[in-house]
Amino acid sequence: MHKRFRATGTVLAIALTGSLVTATSATASPASSDGSPSTTRSARAAGIDRVGGAYMGWSAGGDGGPQSQTPARLLDQSSLTSRYSTTASASGATSGVQGVDVSSWQKNVDWRSLWNDGFRFAYVKATEGNYYTNEYFGQQYNGSANAGMIRGAYHFANPSVSSGWRQARYFFRHGGSWSGDGSTLPGVLDIEYNPYGATCYGKTKKQMRSWISSFVRQYKQYTGRDAVIYTNYDWWSRCTGNTSMFNDTNPLWVARYASTPGTLPGGWPYYTFWQHTATPFDQNKFNGSYTRLKVLARGR
Repeated sequence: MHKRFRATGTVLAIALTGSLVTATSATASPASSDGSPSTTRSARAAGIDRVGGAYMGWSAGGDGGPQSQTPARLLDQSSLTSRYSTTASASGATSGVQGVDVSSWQKNVDWRSLWNDGFRFAYVKATEGNYYTNEYFGQQYNGSANAGMIRGAYHFANPSVSSGWRQARYFFRHGGSWSGDGSTLPGVLDIEYNPYGATCYGKTKKQMRSWISSFVRQYKQYTGRDAVIYTNYDWWSRCTGNTSMFNDTNPLWVARYASTPGTLPGGWPYYTFWQHTATPFDQNKFNGSYTRLKVLARGR
């Protein structure tokens, strides 16, 4: 979930009603002994200069290994509108329902411009590990809903700091809940390259499979929904042994910045979401009609 755009211009008013949620504030996060962010050099090159600053697809999300990118800076409203259209038309992934993912990188997003340019769903980073909440979550999550989008929340996993079930609980309590209102997508487990250390977070393939299982099991216990799993072929192969143990239960969100989604990880027969570009910001395709997206949101 960011390198890609930080929106300015008119910010939508937030109506805190119904299933809409209030913004959460950042909490204390782990740091090195001198108090500085304990991020890797590649993460810093991608703009992650603090623990908690990771975002979906930070290392390019393709199947060729980490390829750090520099986050986009603030764009004004006119730039947003023109660059959306240009990027979407050139991406080769314009069929299906188009959406975006955002994090604190984007700050206060101009959701109306996104809606007017044809984007119909959004995923917002809610949490990371068990130590960080997105300080812009309220504006992003509520603002996208107010603009008419179907939206959901994602959790950036850090398996090196705590258990899967503990992070699922943290996610659920800080924005990752679900309701069957037809406008709330199931939560996402963002499991990818580690911006703070070893690629597989210091875990064996067996341990990583167990960690993921613990997270999705706990999330379903809280919400009744199977979490979507966001990953890419390279990381999934390296760190889980390309396991297929989740492909019957958890929808796949595959990251691959190319004209096709390529070989899917884990034997998934199809993808549900495809993050197909990060230029100038993260853009995603739902593999189905708008009606089917509403079905996914409702859970039936």
